[in-house]
Amino acid sequence: MEYQEKQKLRLWWLYILLGIEAIIILSIIFLDKGGMSLQDLKDVYFLPIFSILLPFIIVYFVTESELTLTINQTGITYRYWPFTKQRTIIWDQISKLYIRKYDAFSEYGGWGLRYKLWFKFNDKAFIFNDDTLGMQLELSNDKKVLFSTDKKDELGLFLINLKKQYNIGAIEIDVRER
Repeated sequence: MEYQEKQKLRLWWLYILLGIEAIIILSIIFLDKGGMSLQDLKDVYFLPIFSILLPFIIVYFVTESELTLTINQTGITYRYWPFTKQRTIIWDQISKLYIRKYDAFSEYGGWGLRYKLWFKFNDKAFIFNDDTLGMQLELSNDKKVLFSTDKKDELGLFLINLKKQYNIGAIEIDVRER
């Protein structure tokens, strides 16, 4: 019995903003007062072209990295490569697990791997969608971890079945707004 979910950031609008920026910069480089010639570009080692491509490469790298979340009878395993290595949280380390409402922007300042605002580094979140329900873990060392989910109904049913089958006390099946 295992639940697995993979999520990616969906930042398609960022490519549009970068495209507009690239058009503006390229028009300044090549059209302003005669523009740069091919020899001028060779003299500066094509640095303007690389500086335009670098943001696209960074955004591509961030949007193609994915969070893999696996829940089974031993615990919760997650991996968000290259930002975090694979980590496993066993059920003995979890004091509470429940599904709760969250606001990505006002609580954590955005999407991706985030920490709670106002320098609360013991409250981490992996937020990858615009949904408002996620799985909250409260660990026995007073740390908190929130995972967004694309499959909230499937996750809720899986947690109910896991609690009944393995009698895991950390799982609260009462879903309420916290």
